[in-house]
Order: sequence, then structure tokens, then C-alpha cells
Amino acid sequence: MERKDMGYRVAVVGATGAVGREILKTLAERDFPVSEVAALASGRSAGQEISFGEDKVLKVRNLETFDFTGWDIGLFSPGASVSAVHAPRAAAAGCIVVDNTSQFRMEPDVPLVVPEVNPQALDSIKRGIIANPNCSTIQMVVALKPLHTRWGVKRVSVATYQSVSGAGKEGMDELFSHTKAGFVNDPTKPEQFTKEIAFNCIPHIDKFMDDGATKEEWKMAVETRKILDPDIAVFATCVRVPVFIGHGEAVHVEFEKPVTASEARAVLREAPGITVVDHREDGGYITQLECQGEDAVYVSRIRQDPTVPNGLAFWCVSDNLRKGAALNAVQIAELLIQQKRLRVR
Repeated sequence: MERKDMGYRVAVVGATGAVGREILKTLAERDFPVSEVAALASGRSAGQEISFGEDKVLKVRNLETFDFTGWDIGLFSPGASVSAVHAPRAAAAGCIVVDNTSQFRMEPDVPLVVPEVNPQALDSIKRGIIANPNCSTIQMVVALKPLHTRWGVKRVSVATYQSVSGAGKEGMDELFSHTKAGFVNDPTKPEQFTKEIAFNCIPHIDKFMDDGATKEEWKMAVETRKILDPDIAVFATCVRVPVFIGHGEAVHVEFEKPVTASEARAVLREAPGITVVDHREDGGYITQLECQGEDAVYVSRIRQDPTVPNGLAFWCVSDNLRKGAALNAVQIAELLIQQKRLRVR
């Protein structure tokens, strides 16, 4: 993966986690022009080996003692409290940070970016930090952007069906072990989730807020307004489901102007980052299982919603570890190169 003619020094923070590993995989798959890659994690993981591409192995370095001086870009996914400490430290050393945690998303001087939706937001980099949105927000705004440009989104009501990988490797491990236990009638105790996740759906992601919404639901509303349009009203119900990878969303939209399902389908087919699979027959739609390992946001079940003026409904799915996290971060880094915001080594 090393490029002798040109390249960038890239630090991947949180490299041993599910998203960190996916970032390394995505960098290799997309042939990102690196001259050197550092895999960083906590001191507990230092010294471990981690794959990068088909034939390269990186030794994990200790984030606490790592010097970001001379590194071009940091792709961060270590948890909000860790990013709060080390992202500003990296930025101060001249390393542009793309942070996948919730730490900086709603800070007014930090751009919140989805490349297919608001690449112009990179014009307002002030602190050397760029925020990657929440996974559930990313796939929804990718689907909404071309519709909003054409007909003006007024209001969105969304119900999510979010996989356990959104809670990290520990969430995936709990679904696996509890599913096995269910078949042999072994007792289980929820640890990563508030209730049993195997063979169940849990309408609760993140902490509850004073108005009864969860923080995940709040994130979808405020992030959509920051990325797409501050005047859009968003109401979300976020549900954890027993799926390992891939988020599903049932999205109901009210537009400023009249729109038909066929018009929306045609516009979505031409939009970047979207694949439309919408056949009104058995299996004529994409599910979470089918989107795993894929880069696109898949849109299906596009139909009129006659219960509101100018209403439309659709189903969308995306791999939350890829477009919902790692891929979006790498695409931001690619956009920085395209816009000549990174120096070539």
C-alpha cells in the first residue's frame, strides 16, 4: 500500500475497535495514497498486530505517548472522552483530524460533513477538526439530499432498526453469545444493552433526555439540521435490533412541493452514493443482511404517503461500519486531498 511517488502520513486512532479496523480496511481497498500508516490505541493494546491490506501488518502504538507532529491526517474512532483529549492535541501538532465520535459534532466551529451532501462545509475548518456524523444520520441525509434539493424537505419522521455493531464489538459479542444461549436454554444477563437483545427489539439507544427522547433520537434531529437545513423538523424513534451489521430506516417525509414516487425514484437513481432497488414484488428491496460490506445507501419501498400534504415514504439500509463510519471518514480525507487542503509528501 505504500506509494513512492506521493502520499500522506495517516494515523488511525482506535485502530483495534470495529470501526478502526474498518477504516484500515477501507484505506487499503480504496488505494488511499499513504506513505505511512500508524495504528493507535490504548496502552493495553500497544504491541498487538493488526492487518492493513492483504499483505501488511501494523504494530499498534500507544496513543497516550504518540507524537502527531509531521502526521497529515488522523482518522479517530476511540470513544468521545478519548477524542476530547487527543483530537485537539493532534490538531495542534498540524494533523487534520476526522473524528468519528460524538464529541465535536455540534460545536459550531467544527464542520459536520457527509461528502455527498455538504462538501462545502470543509470551507469552515477552524480548529483542524472535522466531525463525522452519527451512523443513522449519515444514511438518512444521503437519501434526503437529492430530494431536498428538488422539492424541499419540510418534516421527517423516521423509525430506525439499528444493528448491534453500533454498540461496538462488545454489542456484537453479546448478540452472538445470547443467541447461542437461547437455543440451549442457558440463562443470560444483558450487559451491553438494557434488555435481552437476542430475538428482541429494544426501543432505546443511548441515554434518555428530559423530553423522553433518547440521545440517539436527538442526534438524528440536530445533526440533520446542521448538515442539510436548519429549518427541517425531524422526529425519530431509534430501535436496536438483533442484526450484527447494517442499519435500516423507515423514513416518512413531508415536502414543500408536490412530488410523486416515480419522480423521487428517478432523482434518487441519479444521486451519488445511492443505489435504488425498488421492485413491487417479493424480495424487490434490500435488507440489512444484503448491504453488509457494501458502500452504498440502498433505497427501496418508495411510495406516496397520502396522510400528509406532499408526503413520501421510503426504506433505506446501509452498512453502519462502512458508510455510517469508516467509509465516510475516508471519503472526507479524500475530499481534503481533492480540495488541496493536505500537503503531499
